[in-house]
Amino acid sequence: MAVHARRLCHIAFQVAAGQPLARDLQCLFGFQTLAVREARGWRQLALRSGDAVFLVNEGAGPGEPLYGLDPHHAVPSATNLCFDVDDASTAAQVLASRGCRVPVPPVIVRDAQGAATYAVVSSPAGNLSLTLLERAGYQGPFLPGFGPVPSKPEAGWVSHVDHLTLACTPGSSPTLRRWFQDCLGFHHLPLNPGEDPELGLEVVAESGNGGLRLMALQTPPGSIVPTLVLAESLPGATYRQDQVEQFLVRHRGPGLQHVGLYTPNIMEASEGMALAGGRLLTPPEAYYQQPGKEKQILAAGLKPGVLARQGILLDGDKGKFLLQVFTKSLFAEDTFFLELIQRQGATGFGQDNIRALWQSIQEEAARSQKA
Repeated sequence: MAVHARRLCHIAFQVAAGQPLARDLQCLFGFQTLAVREARGWRQLALRSGDAVFLVNEGAGPGEPLYGLDPHHAVPSATNLCFDVDDASTAAQVLASRGCRVPVPPVIVRDAQGAATYAVVSSPAGNLSLTLLERAGYQGPFLPGFGPVPSKPEAGWVSHVDHLTLACTPGSSPTLRRWFQDCLGFHHLPLNPGEDPELGLEVVAESGNGGLRLMALQTPPGSIVPTLVLAESLPGATYRQDQVEQFLVRHRGPGLQHVGLYTPNIMEASEGMALAGGRLLTPPEAYYQQPGKEKQILAAGLKPGVLARQGILLDGDKGKFLLQVFTKSLFAEDTFFLELIQRQGATGFGQDNIRALWQSIQEEAARSQKA
């Protein structure tokens, strides 16, 4: 029996004191501070845009579990995915019986607004742990111990988390897929008709050297859990590392490479983020000159020049389109970035867009090396 995760509660990050992630999420990406918890030496801020919640831990206090965050990871990183479950104690027992390590056994936390129970389970994906949270009766703004932060309600650019992408070591995707399937009930989501779940989707670079292998996983209907994408490098790359290999080196192992945030209006969101100072990736110039690309964009009711100016990728046909734009890394160490995604009937991930992302990150890395 796998654990049934009802929804993604939040994504947690560990950063050094003074690192501007929380400020950037507010100022550049339209998040609002929901709640805060702090003591000497550390602070936690919960930030929200729509149903997407990020928990930023700055610093660390000795002996403090911090709801599953890892204060010892050497670089800034997304360290924890928190899932709402019906019974955290039973869920932890189930995963322990499957051989999972449970570094934080079930613990009850309380404040004046009620109680919640949580446990933390290690995953096989590098430093990424999972928090199993039971908080059905809790009435506070976020979690016990957090105080509310007054803010004026504003419509954000983002409505929810669309997907989570893990950067994996070569050859590890099948093992990770089976772990998420057996432990959390995820199942294979084909990105191509007839796709082999053991091989996933191969997106080869235009040069023919290297590329990506992707496996997508989703939970059964009834769960509000984002799609999970496993990404690993294909062999045969040139002398220069691709972005997955770079992530593995800079992050010092596998982990959460990026989060796809759903927006109902990617034009407005990308323009607003750019005006606020958010740094967006520039797609390769050739992307918009591909045969049939202009016709494809026009069929979606959009203007090629506008998409090119804002760096928005578009893929799809037959009235179903996918639009995406990517930020540059939120950390100097290049260990995490964001994606904005809008779906017009499309459910998967466009191969042309994946290839364009792969190439644009390569070109950005080359520009950084020359600077």
